[in-house]
Amino acid sequence: MSFLPADQQEPAHTPLRLGVSGLGGWLILIQIGLYVTLIQLVIQINQYTIPSFESETWNALTSKGADLYHVLWKPAILFEAVFNLGMFVMTIFCLAFMYMRKRIFPKLMIVYYSVSLLGGIADYALVQTISSDVGLDLDNSLRDTFRAVVTCSIWIPYFLRSERVANTFLR
Repeated sequence: MSFLPADQQEPAHTPLRLGVSGLGGWLILIQIGLYVTLIQLVIQINQYTIPSFESETWNALTSKGADLYHVLWKPAILFEAVFNLGMFVMTIFCLAFMYMRKRIFPKLMIVYYSVSLLGGIADYALVQTISSDVGLDLDNSLRDTFRAVVTCSIWIPYFLRSERVANTFLR
């Protein structure tokens, strides 16, 4: 309540219209993508990463003299395990920061997509080197790397230029 006469009172503060904001629009696809990635990582960790460390598989790939032995299997398996677990944790952080509408979220997503691409390239390079000696199928690895390139080329500019992103993540 103001004690000034009506003609001397400051006008009521009206909030600025920000334009589009909220977790709608294209951000729905980001949410879906993060949840799908989370599910894919759980499946990948359960189907490939954990079984790779079982003694029979580990020995078949990393023991000299074994039919499938290659000197890079051990670093490749360890890299994929650390990378997948790291991406799992990062995906959870991204989801949490998105729903808290933290200012850091757009930058975190740019880092997330970039790390995903760089990890895919590193994984492809490791598997490429091993496959030339062992005869592995690289179609999935190459497809995943291409998908990461396309994802980065679409979503990084979106996070840098989107009005919705700028108006939503303010805290």
